[in-house]
Amino acid sequence: MSSPSRTRSFGRRSAESGPRASLRELLPYVFEHRTVLVVVLILGVLGSAAALAQPVLVSSVISVVQAGEPLGGLVWLLVVLVVLSGLLGGYQHYLLQRTGEGVVLSSRKRLIARLLRLPIGEFDTRRVGDLVSRVGSDTTLLRAVLTQGVVESVGGTITFVGALIAMAILDPVLLLLTLLVVAVAIVTVVTLSARIRPAVLEGQKKVGDLAAAVERAISAIRTVRAAGATEREVAAITAEAEGAWRQGIRVARISALIVPIASVAMQVAFLVVLGVGGYRVASGALSVANLVAFILFLFMMIMPLGQFFGAVNAVNQALGALGRIQEVLSLPTETERDREIAPIAVIVGAANEAVHPGAPAIELADVRFGYVTLADQERVDAPQGGPEIVRQPVLHGVSFAVPRGSRTAIVGPSGAGKSTILSLIERFYDPDSGVIRLGGVDIRGLRREALRAQIGYVEQDAPVLAGSLRDNLLLAAPEATEEQCVDVLRRVNLAEVLERDPAGLDAQVGEDGIMLSGGERQRLAIARTLLAAPPILLLDESTSSLDGVNEQRMREAIDAVAENRTLIVIAHRLSTVVDSDQIVVLDHGRVVGAGTHSDLVRTVPVYRELAKHQLLV
Repeated sequence: MSSPSRTRSFGRRSAESGPRASLRELLPYVFEHRTVLVVVLILGVLGSAAALAQPVLVSSVISVVQAGEPLGGLVWLLVVLVVLSGLLGGYQHYLLQRTGEGVVLSSRKRLIARLLRLPIGEFDTRRVGDLVSRVGSDTTLLRAVLTQGVVESVGGTITFVGALIAMAILDPVLLLLTLLVVAVAIVTVVTLSARIRPAVLEGQKKVGDLAAAVERAISAIRTVRAAGATEREVAAITAEAEGAWRQGIRVARISALIVPIASVAMQVAFLVVLGVGGYRVASGALSVANLVAFILFLFMMIMPLGQFFGAVNAVNQALGALGRIQEVLSLPTETERDREIAPIAVIVGAANEAVHPGAPAIELADVRFGYVTLADQERVDAPQGGPEIVRQPVLHGVSFAVPRGSRTAIVGPSGAGKSTILSLIERFYDPDSGVIRLGGVDIRGLRREALRAQIGYVEQDAPVLAGSLRDNLLLAAPEATEEQCVDVLRRVNLAEVLERDPAGLDAQVGEDGIMLSGGERQRLAIARTLLAAPPILLLDESTSSLDGVNEQRMREAIDAVAENRTLIVIAHRLSTVVDSDQIVVLDHGRVVGAGTHSDLVRTVPVYRELAKHQLLV
């Protein structure tokens, strides 16, 4: 059972306590590509050496010309160095861009793998659009760490130090004046960069809010249109877009102060060198050749300085985005949480190995459960930090057993907790207290994959994935043959769907199965489960969208596949379950009766009332 303190960590953090990453957390993403980075660094060293040699050659050319001597091969050597420096720089840039894309890819792989393995409860308290934004826009910012950041700064450092040494040899006085200008620029950049990271973090959060708002509206676009709410939704999403824009402007305003600093520092340093250097040339303290070389080295020193300023900006932006990525990566997956809540030391590898002879297929013993939800917004923004997590009680001491090979129906008013029971059996959630057993073994002691391999589950909303009929069918049975796929579609009366599209099994169903009717979507979801043919079937309102003819055919298909299998059915239409071996009546999260239809009509008022409304008594 999850403790309140543990559950609290799953809640969404407030803006004030937003995630922040450190440089140490960023380095593993960079070092993943260390082989390529070593090559890049070597190219950087060679490029810096070629660049640093150029002012020396220029100075030699000027001295030779002044002395009236022949140039010899100096000019050609200078041309070779310029071309070589350009080629090395171009190849280094390509490798950096390629490696940057590799960093983005590896971070996306980690996020995707983590997101699809998070406990279902995480998706109850987080917005899908915001999670999608972390996979898309947040990971993209990590590319700048390599393309504009760390590696270029390392190469630039070599050039900077080399130029500094050469300038010190040529004229220490001019160097001292130059360093004073550079020092002021560096202090200014460091001061301003401290404001970049929180601004970028808030900007990424705003982008996440925008993505969540767009996802919400598009996923319900038909409802929005039918309700005449298009303009209101446009206004709401536009407001989110404007919020992201305002935050982007704030980041741009801070960046705009940082970017020109290198340019201003270069211009001021150049003017100082030109003015003071010209005076020193006139006084004879410095030759013209050395002044030209000093100016060239000055440009070489200022360029890495600009790279450094860009690196500070890029790394700060990346750290802000990385904080949001790390927040998701730090969440425990379903299986990681099992180590805390599994009641037995050894996790059983396969469910059928754990079956006790004579034990019920499924058994619930005093199961209590409540969903985790976020508290009111005032509590979310409370100064204590993260949002307060509260539980919404649903089940109160539910107990019943499902014999193997039997058909059990769960009925009751809406909101009684029927669907919640199936979610607990599938281990989408774990009970707050009590035990659910499969074949006599607590399901928390079974591997989730092994448990779910024993159970086929058709949800109430009958979700259909975008793609083809084949894609949907093979989701639960990837090894199924084409003949098996066609056969199961015919058994659930979907032969007409195959026949109306020449693509057959490859016919596209559209986003959320929009190319199918509600009943067809439900039948396809059932066909997907029947194709896997697990020993236990959980059907949640599986015939609610079907007409009378298709409902009868569906019941026949389920009857055929349910032979020698355990079936648990949730139904509002009692006519579909009156012949069940056992009917469990649920009301307000409690079992108020269990037995056959005739027994319950006599002994359970809630069931009798339901049957009376449906003209079954």
